[in-house]
Amino acid sequence: MNHYETVFILTPVLSDQQMKEAVEKFEKVLTDNGASIVNEELWGLRKLAYPIQKKSTGFYNLVEFDGDSTIVKKLETAFRRDERVLRFLVFRLDKYAAEYAEKRRSRKANTTTTITEEVKEN
Repeated sequence: MNHYETVFILTPVLSDQQMKEAVEKFEKVLTDNGASIVNEELWGLRKLAYPIQKKSTGFYNLVEFDGDSTIVKKLETAFRRDERVLRFLVFRLDKYAAEYAEKRRSRKANTTTTITEEVKEN
């Protein structure tokens, strides 16, 4: 089992519901082929570095997953077939990148917990 990370950009003309459906579609491709999803982050609407298909913004999404190398080809095929996807990148994390990703997730969880505790106090 390898640890992978994928970042994909969806077209900005989608509603929030359509964007979530697209993300769920790609997660279903992963889980149907035996992958386990480790982390999912919706980075939201962001400005692109350069225009893609005459669009200057897009919905950024990150998904970390564990699985076999055959899953990557199936996921990339699903990305290419979906016209809502502007760009995508799938890469395998080495042990150092996997450690960094785990630290980043735990740091994010700690800040979320702190914010939640502050809200409860007020």
